[in-house]
Amino acid sequence: MNGENIVIGRFFEDTDSLLLSLLDNMIWPILAIVILGVLAFVPQTLASASSIQLIFWAGAPLGLLVLAESVTLLSGHFDLSIGAIAGFSAMFTGMVLGNCPSCWNYSDSALLGFVLILVIGLVIGVVNGVMIAKVGLNPFLQTLAFLIILEGAKTAMQTQPVTELPVGYILPGSTALIAIGLVLGAFIAFGVVMKYTRFGQAVYAVGSDADAAREVGINTDRIIIAVYTISGLLSALAGLLITGFIGIVPPLIGENLLFQAFAGAVIGGVSLFGGRGKVTGALGGVILIEIIQTALDNSPAIEATQIQMINGFVLLIAILLYATQERIRERVLARTGRGE
Repeated sequence: MNGENIVIGRFFEDTDSLLLSLLDNMIWPILAIVILGVLAFVPQTLASASSIQLIFWAGAPLGLLVLAESVTLLSGHFDLSIGAIAGFSAMFTGMVLGNCPSCWNYSDSALLGFVLILVIGLVIGVVNGVMIAKVGLNPFLQTLAFLIILEGAKTAMQTQPVTELPVGYILPGSTALIAIGLVLGAFIAFGVVMKYTRFGQAVYAVGSDADAAREVGINTDRIIIAVYTISGLLSALAGLLITGFIGIVPPLIGENLLFQAFAGAVIGGVSLFGGRGKVTGALGGVILIEIIQTALDNSPAIEATQIQMINGFVLLIAILLYATQERIRERVLARTGRGE
C-alpha cells in the first residue's frame, strides 16, 4: 500500500507541476486556437508570407510597448504613460526635424533625431521612477498624471500631421527587416537579462516582495527607477517606429495603445501583481493582439467604428483569463502545500 501511495502521490505531483507549467505558458495554446480561427474565418489575414510579415512589421511598435509594460509589471509596478511617451517624444522630435509649414525645422539630422527621441523617453522614465521610488507617489497617479500632461503637450504643439521628415530618421520604422529585427532583438536581450542577470533577478525579487528584497540587500529604489527608465526608452523607440511605419507623425500618435499593451502583457502571462511572468510570453501576447487586430481590419463583417469597442472586449477577456489562471494556480499551490 505504501508503494502504491508513493506512486499515486508522485502522479499527482507530476500532474500539478504540468498544470502549473501550462498556466505559465497559456499564451501558446491560446495563440494556436486564435490562428486556427483566423484561418477558418478570415484566411486572407495569414494568406501569404507578405501578410505575415506585415503583421509583425505593423506590430513592432506595440511589441516595444508590451515589453515596456511587462518590465514594469514584473517589478510590481505599472506604467500608464507608455503610449503618451511614444506620442509626445515622436511629436516633439518630428517638430524639430520636420519641414512642414508649422514645424520648427531646426535640423534635418537623422542622428540628432535618434538621440533626441531617446533622450526624451529616458528623461520622462527617470522622472517617473524618481517620483515613485524617492518621493513615494502612487504609480497609478504618477503615470496617469504624465499621460495627461504629455497628451496635452502633444496637442498643444501640433494638431496637424508632421510631414517631410528626414529619410534616414524614418528608415528604422519604414523598413520591415529593421523594425522586426529591432523588436525581436529587444525581446531576446531582455529575455536573457531577466533570466540570467542579477538585475533581472532583482526585478523579480522586488516584484514578489519589495520588503524582503530590501532586507537581502537589493536597492529597491534603484531597481524601480531603472525599470521606469527602460520603459521610457522603449516607449520612445516605439514612437520612432510608428513614425517610420506611417511616414509622418499623426496628431493622435500613441493614443489607444496603452490598453493593447496591457492586454498583450497580461495575456502573455505577466502577473499584474509583479514577480512572475516571462518575456517570451509577452512576445506571444504581442503576436496574438496583432493577429486579432489585423483580422478585425480584414473582416468584412466588422465596421471600423466597432474595432475600438472590440479591443475593449479583448482587454476584458485578457483580465478574465488572468483571474481564472490565478484561481487555478492558488488551488494547485494550496493542494501541494507550496507557496509563491
